[in-house]
Amino acid sequence: MAVAHEGGAFDLARNRAAGLSSSLAHFLRRYPLGAAGAAIVLARLSIVLMALLADWITVFDPTATDAHASLARPGGAHPLGADFMGRDMWSRIAFGARISLAVGVGATSLGCIIGVSIGLLSGYFGGWLDLVAQRFMDMLQALPLLVLALVMSAALGPSLENVILAISIPLVPTVARVIRSNTLMLREMPFVEAARAVGMNEISIALRHVLPNTLAPLIVLATAQLGSAILVEAALSFLGLGIPEPYPSWGRMLSESAAEYVRTAPWLVIYPGLAISLAVFGTNLLGDALRDIFDPRLRL
Repeated sequence: MAVAHEGGAFDLARNRAAGLSSSLAHFLRRYPLGAAGAAIVLARLSIVLMALLADWITVFDPTATDAHASLARPGGAHPLGADFMGRDMWSRIAFGARISLAVGVGATSLGCIIGVSIGLLSGYFGGWLDLVAQRFMDMLQALPLLVLALVMSAALGPSLENVILAISIPLVPTVARVIRSNTLMLREMPFVEAARAVGMNEISIALRHVLPNTLAPLIVLATAQLGSAILVEAALSFLGLGIPEPYPSWGRMLSESAAEYVRTAPWLVIYPGLAISLAVFGTNLLGDALRDIFDPRLRL
């Protein structure tokens, strides 16, 4: 009896593994770009994990200078080389990933929180509140994301908190528009009428019944905006309005090296540029895959 029981458990585990393999194979066939994006994102997250453990896996301080290692080529003590001040490129890229993740997640989260609040209230209650909110969103959308982020960053000054705030505000209108359009549709649905019929107040209906049904498009939008936030932070740092020294930033690493050392020390440009490209490209592809998954018209 014990042998039969163990055999049944083994068969069950094997069937579950086969089902998981089949599901994974279906996802790879159906969403190849999304799978590639997820792989790139996982690779980037592994870099972030290494950055979090930088005290144990890196030898050099990312801000420490060494005149003897100035423009050292990749290899030996500096696997990715050193910059013109002798700072280790691997350490700076690893710690720069931490900065990019903090700015991207922070700006995207703050922009989504503000945008969801405005879009939900505007779409559900309508009237003068909707009119005022949408005109304000029109004003914000009159300027491109990078231009508005530049203006706000220049006004607030270079710091991590100010960069997060400067990037989050331009993200608000897009989130607010998406949430508002979904809320306008959802507030007329039968389940909302049923909630009103049983005596629920409007705030509870909006938070408990309408808001959860807007999360699917919000997840897709937030994933796409994460890549945009990382790219804008790199652009601000490249222009000298992003993360200040001595914090390592991928964009600042490019601005310090692109003009003078692109020919004599190309690794100073290649590795930070590759890190930015992988981060943005991966999040964008993953956003496309999530859109396909959550869109019922593409589930056939």
